[in-house]
Amino acid sequence: MDRYLEFILNHYVLSLAFAVVTFLLIQEFFDTAFKKFGSVSPLLAVAKMNDSNTTVIDVREPTEFVQSHIENAINTPLSKLPEYLPKLEAHKKDPILIACQTGTRSASAGKILTKAGFEQVFVITGGMQSWENDYKLPVKIASKNKN
Repeated sequence: MDRYLEFILNHYVLSLAFAVVTFLLIQEFFDTAFKKFGSVSPLLAVAKMNDSNTTVIDVREPTEFVQSHIENAINTPLSKLPEYLPKLEAHKKDPILIACQTGTRSASAGKILTKAGFEQVFVITGGMQSWENDYKLPVKIASKNKN
């Protein structure tokens, strides 16, 4: 035990880095294990959109949304999502697909929606970047945002 203590004192930067990395790995493990929303690829998202009464929510800012978005997507910026929850109540039991630019904001939106009681929430992996560039799926260009 004395040798561990001596190592930690002599190499405090390495020890601190090890502690931080360990904490982040454990946090990521728990986030993944306990998340209540799913992830789907853009192709599976299209299949869901074709098969059921699916709602697509785009959580990007209106300026990003206007440039290109999935047809019939509802633009609800992540920062204002809690305010828009009452408008989305009608879709609580329907499948909901969430899109953003790269997929990072979608995960936050997924947490908010599942916490609010939405049952079938799915994040599109890779976001609109993957939708447009990797899978070459169609997008719509709008002149104003759709709420």
